[in-house]
Amino acid sequence: MRLCLETIAEACGSGIPADAKSTVVTSVVTDSRRAVPGSLFVCIPGERVDGHDFAVKAVENGACAVLAQRPIPELAARHPEVPVLMVDDTVKALGATARAWRKSFRGRVVSLTGTAGKTTVKELLFNVLSLVGKTHKTDENHNNQVGMPLDMLAADGSEDFWIMEAGISHKGDMDDLGSVMLPDAALVVNAGIGHTEGLGEMGVAWNKSRLFLYLSKEGLGTASADYPELVENALRNCPDARFFSTEKDASVKNGRGQEVCVCHAETVDAGPEGDTYRISFAADEGRPAVQITCRTGLRGTSGAEDCAACALVCRRLGVSDSVIASGLARPLPQEQRSAVQKSGSFVLIDSTYNANPLSMGTQVLEADAAAREASRRGLPLVCVLGHMGELGKESEKSHTELGSRLAALHPSAVFWKGGREHEVFSGLRRGGYEGSFALIGGDDSCRKEFGAWLSPENKSRGAVVLFKGSRLNRLEDALAVFRSLTGEEGAL
Repeated sequence: MRLCLETIAEACGSGIPADAKSTVVTSVVTDSRRAVPGSLFVCIPGERVDGHDFAVKAVENGACAVLAQRPIPELAARHPEVPVLMVDDTVKALGATARAWRKSFRGRVVSLTGTAGKTTVKELLFNVLSLVGKTHKTDENHNNQVGMPLDMLAADGSEDFWIMEAGISHKGDMDDLGSVMLPDAALVVNAGIGHTEGLGEMGVAWNKSRLFLYLSKEGLGTASADYPELVENALRNCPDARFFSTEKDASVKNGRGQEVCVCHAETVDAGPEGDTYRISFAADEGRPAVQITCRTGLRGTSGAEDCAACALVCRRLGVSDSVIASGLARPLPQEQRSAVQKSGSFVLIDSTYNANPLSMGTQVLEADAAAREASRRGLPLVCVLGHMGELGKESEKSHTELGSRLAALHPSAVFWKGGREHEVFSGLRRGGYEGSFALIGGDDSCRKEFGAWLSPENKSRGAVVLFKGSRLNRLEDALAVFRSLTGEEGAL
């Protein structure tokens, strides 16, 4: 990035010393350890630490200016020459700074959100778009009001595409993020139950579809046709939206009676390292009907959904069908997102990054499919799962339904970590499950319960073992214990 301090001050509504107006800012940081010459240090007050307490350190590391929401006497005393921009809210001011940088960008901004799979789709978009131009993306899960603007400001401005991921958990979050991203293409991958505790009575689809309200004048809106409330809200906010589906006969008509579900994805072959998908495009927006086929590292219906979402957005951006197929086939970073490992006679699926009812449901089905794929070796399904957080009034129902879904798959064993164990157990028993159900906690508890189940017979036979739960459960620790009890680690 490259913005003069005067531009930043105007964007934030802050005063600025006259002799500092021409100061050039080349990076924005919230961690004093990352400050370098040319950095603007933004003081973010948090529950555990307050960035204002580290402003002096940031300046000593090279920061040329500070953005603060309260006076910092120590900084004024030790470095009176360093300009401090005072604002009411440094998080909002950070967003305003990023918005000023975005308005200077001459490439195209692709923004996406969804309940499940949005980070995977972001990586797919990067794999495709980076084949046709210089592309920048949000890092890891930096998708909130601090992380997303920081990643936007980390771009150098010479890119052809910025891919910005938006994650929301409270009403108003999408307005904060959308007004910064101002996308040229907006995508809502899906809309299931997730973060319902903070999103209010309007619901997930309503909140996520607000992304379309911030599209540029000629912006492209894209969403899944497989979630009725999402379709309704998407068309209300973006009448020219286009839709994709994993359901063969899906149909969506806009207010003019035009069929706008123009992309369908289906599995044509399931392999040990990922599925092959056929993606069919209807003739639309001046491009002919066509089918593309690609082998990916993804699995199941959720993989088809992710590929269809990426493919339709890229096609609408003018990317050729052959390039889309090539990009979808490129490998994805999979750490803690359905990464498959081998441990002795066990196949371990590491999906410990996070969980909500939508992602949990699809992941359990895909793990069951993987177990059935390996049935010639006699591998049963084992589920090591954890409490799904931030569901509010939907929590009891969602956990009971999860238990019922699990029962229908007849797993060999279910291990559970965190709260809502009574609801999960109730759902399991209601569904007729009579297998093993054990509660786990820390490492010692995991070692005890896993060890009790790992009889010589079970250890010799092996299993497909799914590890998935919300971040608060840290199921990656349970996975590490299981690996230590079953054999050597190795990625498949």
